[in-house]
Amino acid sequence: MQETGPGPFITRRHDPTGRIPGVWRARDHRKGVLPREMRPRRGPVARLRASLWMPQHVNWWIGALFAIGSALFMLGCILSLAPPPDLTGPQINAVYFAGSIFFTAAAGLQLFQAANAGKPRPDRLFGWEPSNIGWLSSALQFPGTLLFNVNTWNGIAGGGTWLHQDFAIWGPDVIGSILFLASGQLAFMEVCHRWFAFKPANLDWWIGAINLTGCIAFMISAICAFVLPTGDPLAATVAILLTLAGAACFFAGALLLLVEAADTAPRPGLSAPAGGAA
Repeated sequence: MQETGPGPFITRRHDPTGRIPGVWRARDHRKGVLPREMRPRRGPVARLRASLWMPQHVNWWIGALFAIGSALFMLGCILSLAPPPDLTGPQINAVYFAGSIFFTAAAGLQLFQAANAGKPRPDRLFGWEPSNIGWLSSALQFPGTLLFNVNTWNGIAGGGTWLHQDFAIWGPDVIGSILFLASGQLAFMEVCHRWFAFKPANLDWWIGAINLTGCIAFMISAICAFVLPTGDPLAATVAILLTLAGAACFFAGALLLLVEAADTAPRPGLSAPAGGAA
């Protein structure tokens, strides 16, 4: 059995002799989706239609919750850039906070799913599998969303000195963004089976690439959001624009997660498909 993957992680297994048919891929196993070779051949419209309402599948809920959270972040950015006259700063920050709650719910479900990958009956809340690249990605993303809860909640109160804003708002934001970036890189490596690969024909590659782009935008946004004693309106505007770009990437990635949900395996733990190659 030949095993491949980036660094110490195993993301793909197959028998080069062909005696054992099939290809095992870490993301397919983690998400419980049909392996690429077993997915029914259907057009994009049919796939989209099938993914519109699938509440019986965790994958669908993860995509839906991430989509709602991303949409609220985009709304918060738009309101920040062009605030209506009757809307206050704390009210706009409340929109960000609401979005962060949906992020946390989705990330929590994703970590729960990763902890129970391949199990017929889920019995672990978080698990502990740091050698599993998909679990590690999910485990880093979840506390990142909790830190976004903290910084957006503190943003509702607003005010305070520049030092207080850096400690209560910027600090959790930048640490959460670092965790998001590490999570996004690991998730991208999981689908590439190496540090980097270009696979535009694969849906899971697009999900990883778009989400990683969003993580990079969030990271640069957090750096620009550092509050100086004298203030810097231009840096603040750039930070909001990058947050908007990152949220748009997460929204697009969430929609693709919904499409991927249409390929959810009919039974848990299906991870040994017949035929095909990565």
